[in-house]
Amino acid sequence: MIDRKYLAEEVQLRQNIRKAIGIVKERRNMRARDERTLRGVITGLIKEAQTAVSTTAKHASTGINTLEDLLRNSNILSVLETGYKSLTTDPEQRKSYRSHILVAVEKILAPEESRKEAGEDIESVSSTEEIAEEISVDIGDKPEDDPAFIDVGEKEVVKDDGEVEKEEFAIAGEDKTGRNKAFTDFQNIEKVILRAFDDLDNPQDRNLFTEYLIKNLALYFDKYDSDLEQTVEEPEAAADAEPMEQPADDEEVANIELQEVIKYLNINDIIENLL
Repeated sequence: MIDRKYLAEEVQLRQNIRKAIGIVKERRNMRARDERTLRGVITGLIKEAQTAVSTTAKHASTGINTLEDLLRNSNILSVLETGYKSLTTDPEQRKSYRSHILVAVEKILAPEESRKEAGEDIESVSSTEEIAEEISVDIGDKPEDDPAFIDVGEKEVVKDDGEVEKEEFAIAGEDKTGRNKAFTDFQNIEKVILRAFDDLDNPQDRNLFTEYLIKNLALYFDKYDSDLEQTVEEPEAAADAEPMEQPADDEEVANIELQEVIKYLNINDIIENLL
């Protein structure tokens, strides 16, 4: 014979289970709706930020716009940052690097500015008369002046063009390691700077380009220096720190499992936790 009390309890249990399942389903549906809403908000914020960047008003000066484009879309800053941060033996090396780069930028733009003001263009020698003038030799009465004379005397040691350029590039009293690194890196960015400068015909644009290029490079060097000097001091409590007791086997396993979970966290996990 069926126990009515047992049957009633079973019916009640089934009803409670159905209710629990319904509650879980409803919560899942709400969670899915909340997740879609949250994703929509995040996506909207990202698109808004992208739109704001793409529609940012340009500067009032073409020279500054050109400079911004140069710094954003060339390798200048990456070359200088890598070179500057590689000099870690002595701060004097970085100081020398910075000085040589800033002075070199000013030096290459000064003659270009003068040429622009004079309305001159760089042209190669084209006429045969000019070429003849450059290679003409006056033959005198000395045997040494005869074109057939073969001079076997001591020759003056001629320095390599690169060494001459490096010495001209140098600033007296500055660290030579910093100078050498600056010389190498500057050769990689010189043409890019000149190309951008050469596009500017307006004197005011050129002046602003030169002034703010040097200012920005100086500021970036300050930033690179700050990056290198960022050290975090240990808290006082760390001085009295003692080794912790080894965890039990189950605790160690739990820690390992936690580390494994952390490795695979992604945006979906973050959204899930937020919800």
